[in-house]
Amino acid sequence: MGIGWNYAGFVLLVVFLLDAGDFCDGGVTSSFVRTKNISADMPLDSDVFQVPPGYNAPQQVHITQGDYEGNAVLVSWTTPDEPGSSTVLYWAENSKTKSHAKGIVLTYKYFNYTSGYIHHCTIKNLTFDTKYYYEVGIGNSTRQFWFVTPPRAGPDVPYTFGLIGDLGQTYHSNRTLTHYELSPIKGQTVLYVGDLSYADDYPFHDNVRWDTWGRFTERSAAYQPWIWTAGNHEIDFAPDLGESKPFKPYTNRYHVPFLASASTSPLWYSIKRASAYIIVMSSYSAYDKYTPQYKWLANELLKVNRTETPWLIVLIHCPIYNSYIHHYMEGETMRVMYEAWFVEYKIDVVFAGHVHAYERSERISNIAYDIVNGNCTPIPNESAPVYITIGDGGNQEGLATGMTEPQPSYSAYREASFGHGILDIKNRTHAYFGWNRNQDAYAVEADSVWLQNRYWTSSEKSSIASS
Repeated sequence: MGIGWNYAGFVLLVVFLLDAGDFCDGGVTSSFVRTKNISADMPLDSDVFQVPPGYNAPQQVHITQGDYEGNAVLVSWTTPDEPGSSTVLYWAENSKTKSHAKGIVLTYKYFNYTSGYIHHCTIKNLTFDTKYYYEVGIGNSTRQFWFVTPPRAGPDVPYTFGLIGDLGQTYHSNRTLTHYELSPIKGQTVLYVGDLSYADDYPFHDNVRWDTWGRFTERSAAYQPWIWTAGNHEIDFAPDLGESKPFKPYTNRYHVPFLASASTSPLWYSIKRASAYIIVMSSYSAYDKYTPQYKWLANELLKVNRTETPWLIVLIHCPIYNSYIHHYMEGETMRVMYEAWFVEYKIDVVFAGHVHAYERSERISNIAYDIVNGNCTPIPNESAPVYITIGDGGNQEGLATGMTEPQPSYSAYREASFGHGILDIKNRTHAYFGWNRNQDAYAVEADSVWLQNRYWTSSEKSSIASS
C-alpha cells in the first residue's frame, strides 16, 4: 500500500518536532492541586444507575471486540427476572435485511448474592467500517443500540482510542466518563486498564455494585467496544466468604475473545484493530517462566506483523514504572520478566492503571541491570516503550498524591488528578496522545506528546542508510 499525499504532508508538518525523539517536556511534576474533597459514591437512586423500564428489560449492555481480526462484536447484557432471549437482532445502516445471532445465558452465585441472567452473544462476519444497529430483549421491553466496526487492519489506517482505568462509581467517575464522551477528539474504542466496579470494597464484596456499574457504563459501552483488562479489584478472592475462585464475577460478566488468539485464559489475549495490535496481560495471574501466560506471550509477539498493524500496544493493570509512593515497585517482577521483550519487539506504549493518578515516562529501559553489575538506574532507550499510568478514573479510594522525590529522570510528567486519555493514531509512524484532567465542569488537556512508531522509524532510517 503506497503512502499518500496526506501521510507525506503530515510527516513534513511534524518531522522537525520528532527527529530527535518524542517531543515532550521532561521531568514535570504538575503544580495543579485538586480541591481536597472525598471521592463520594453516587447514591443508588442516581439517574446513572436507573433500571430501564419494562418487565425483564435488558440492562448493563456492553460490547467488546468479538474476534481476533475486528469484524465481530461480542454483545453482553443482563435480564433481571428470567432468561428471556439470548438472540441479538442486527442490521447494517441503510439495509432492510435483518439478521439474528444466538448467544448463551448464565448465572452465578457469590456469597449471598445471585446474579441476574447474563447473556453473551457474538455477532460474526460483519463488514468492516460499517455502522450497525442491534436489538436485545423481547416483547415490549426490547432495547436498541448501535456500533461501528473498525476499518480493515492496515498500516496507515487512522484510529482513535480512549483510555480509562480504575473508574469506580463516584461523582468523579461520572465526571471522567462525561468528559470522555464530550471529548473533541472522539474515541472509537475504549482501552480499559482494569479495576471496574470496586464491588470488593463494599461489605461482603457486594455484587449489587457490579450491577450498578454495568448500568452506569452502558451509556458508552453499549455503543463502542471497551477492551477489558483485569485489575486487582476483579480478583474477588474471599475464602472467608466461601469464595475461593478468583475473578468469578468478572469472568462471568465480561467475556472477551481470548480463544481467537490461542490464549488459555480470558485474563490475557490479543486483538487487531485498525492499525493497532493490542496485547492484554494479567498482572494478577502467574507470569513467571513456563507459565501459560509467559508461553502465550512468547508466541504472540512472534505473530505480530508490523507491516499490517504497526502500532503495538500492551495493556496491563500494575505499572512497570511508577514514581508515586502508592504501589511503588509493585510492577518490578513483571518488569524483570518482560522488559527485555518490550524493548526487543519495539512495543510503542504500555498503558497501566492501579495508581490513582497520571504519569507518563520517557523512553527508558533497565534491561542492563542484573543485580551483580549495579547498573540499576533506567537509561534512555529509543527502542523502549513509553509507559503511561492512567489509573485516575475517579473511584472511591481517592487520588494517589504522594510522590517520590526528587522526580526520577524516567518520569516525563506526573499529576495527581482524575481524568482520561486519548490515543489518536494518524498513520504508521505518528500518533498523538493527550491526557485530559477532570477540572470541575470541563476537561483540560494537561499533558500531551507526539509518539513515533519506533519499528517504522528505525526501519525507514535503516533502509535510507543502506540505499
